[in-house]
Amino acid sequence: MIYFTVFIILFVSELLYFRIANYYNIIDKPNERSSHNSITLRGGGIVFYFAVLSYFIWSDFQYPWFFLGLTLMTIISFIDDIISLSNKLRLIVHFCAVLLMAYELQIFDLPWYYLLGFFFIIIGVINAYNFMDGINGITAGYSLVVSILLIIVNYNINFIANDLLIFTILGLIVFAFFNFRSKAKCFAGDVGSVAIAFILLFSLCSLILHTGNYIYILFLTVYGLDAVWTILQRLVRGENVFKAHRSHLYQYLVNEKGSNKLMVSLSYSVIQFMIGIVTVYFSHESIKVQLAYSLSTVIFGSFIYLLIKSTIYRKYVLKTTSSSL
Repeated sequence: MIYFTVFIILFVSELLYFRIANYYNIIDKPNERSSHNSITLRGGGIVFYFAVLSYFIWSDFQYPWFFLGLTLMTIISFIDDIISLSNKLRLIVHFCAVLLMAYELQIFDLPWYYLLGFFFIIIGVINAYNFMDGINGITAGYSLVVSILLIIVNYNINFIANDLLIFTILGLIVFAFFNFRSKAKCFAGDVGSVAIAFILLFSLCSLILHTGNYIYILFLTVYGLDAVWTILQRLVRGENVFKAHRSHLYQYLVNEKGSNKLMVSLSYSVIQFMIGIVTVYFSHESIKVQLAYSLSTVIFGSFIYLLIKSTIYRKYVLKTTSSSL
């Protein structure tokens, strides 16, 4: 009964937000880098924060430092959706939020270089997750898959409060109802993509710390490969990696090749789910077997990724560039 009640609350909250966004003109206008061609409400992903807020109240304020960090992330990202903020300010707030996450995870007893690596990786992944939010359904579908994988593991290991994941899934379902469409009612906005990344990374870090097993990082394989290889390729081409672009594989598939955006989003989610299920199976094997599986997954995934992307780049991107000269 509680889950149905929360779902209704989140659904109504999203509808109320739409009225606010309409009134205050919080919209996403299409430009040369967009994968959409009509004005759409921005910030619908704020429902992810409402989902965790609902859990926070219902659980008698469990994970207070994590929730405070999420609140900081949500506020700064929501403001950035309305008025563009400086990268420096956003990074300072991100650092403070991740600091609170680290305190909740109780990792300050680790050596300083572990903490430095933690901050660098978490902030990097949060921003990469934000960059990957570029077509209808991709954030909702991919995040649902990661959440489901975490729940599957949690039933056996119990590394985090299960209801936190369930409430998050309810928020994702509400958002997907309005976003996983050919013509989306709303986009997640920075407030949504950053918030859900923060939630999932807190859960994933809890799992890794509880088990001491890093294989679960593969729950982010598909996004990881697309984000890392895109950054490397842009660096090779001498491009500014902090500037908005349309160089991700999913963007090539939708914008250059003309693939259906919902099918691309679904493909990302399905592939990640399959990798995740196999990862859960191998998580019980020896370290050597896990390492062999992890390396094989990353190497084979990179090969397929680069093959598809280079083919599209040669066939569509270079052709378009040449014809415009």
